[in-house]
Amino acid sequence: MKQILAMTIIMLSLGLPSTAAADCYVAYKAKKQPPLELHFGILSLPGTCPDKGTAATQTANRIASGGWTLLNVVSFKDGPPSAGEQANAGTYYLRY
Repeated sequence: MKQILAMTIIMLSLGLPSTAAADCYVAYKAKKQPPLELHFGILSLPGTCPDKGTAATQTANRIASGGWTLLNVVSFKDGPPSAGEQANAGTYYLRY
């Protein structure tokens, strides 16, 4: 019984650092022109999610390297996006 309890505690403690270091996933819409191009993308910010304004600023700075202008942050959350969200982002999933 003590071995089971000890193993459970060890397993839980090993899982905690990965939970604490989870990334923040930001879904956004962006544009580039001329000619007008639009895309939906998802990027990963290190650590826990900041407030929406900070997430928008960090996202805008990251996508600007590709010539994109942030239109809006659609959502942001700790934990990976669903398979459907990943598919919707297509080639812009974790591109920036």
